[in-house]
Amino acid sequence: MRKIYSIILVSFLLVGTFSCSGLKKFSGYVLTEQDAAAAIRQLLNLGAGSDGMMNAFSKENMLSAIFPEPVSNVLTTLQQLGLTNEIDRFTTTLSLAAEQTAEKSVPIFAQSISQLKFKDAVRIVKNGGTAATDYLRSSTGDSLRIAVKPVMQQAISEYKLDQQWAKIIKPTSVIGGAKINTDLSNLMAGVVTEMMFRKIEAEERKVRTEASARTTTLLQKVFSKDWN
Repeated sequence: MRKIYSIILVSFLLVGTFSCSGLKKFSGYVLTEQDAAAAIRQLLNLGAGSDGMMNAFSKENMLSAIFPEPVSNVLTTLQQLGLTNEIDRFTTTLSLAAEQTAEKSVPIFAQSISQLKFKDAVRIVKNGGTAATDYLRSSTGDSLRIAVKPVMQQAISEYKLDQQWAKIIKPTSVIGGAKINTDLSNLMAGVVTEMMFRKIEAEERKVRTEASARTTTLLQKVFSKDWN
């Protein structure tokens, strides 16, 4: 029994020693504008990676993006028009096209992140939350949607979605109050871009709150401390 207690005590001391050394590792570090900017770029690139997008483009998400009205009301009307099967086939294929577009858009986001200019990177680090993603969104959101659109159009053409879309929106144009964006490539470029931003936001929260998400020394130095 005494041996077991000794092992537990040693383990506790080792954990305590490791934790203290981890906290002291960057105790003398002073955050600079250069490091803050570089760390933000690393953080954003982690979020913009191709992993984790498989479940972002479900049929439900596609319907919510396509139809501005409450989805249930529109679906009820479409079902009455006998288009249930067409809509199901269309949204399933559109989900695949969106996933493909998101994967091919990773280099577009990476280039935009690498060219990002910062007015106050230290402030972005200190603001916490999703301040880095918010800055990327406000600085490059419009240009990213424009850059993603031809990639989305290529996928739409590959899956022949334009013909299906035209068939679906024709009867919906008579639905009272339903104003549907008929430019599918522009509409879906916005959806893909927004989903990418949400993924980046989720990664930023992890880096800021979870030590295991800080996969580089720079991320550890910059985001392991509350600078306020």
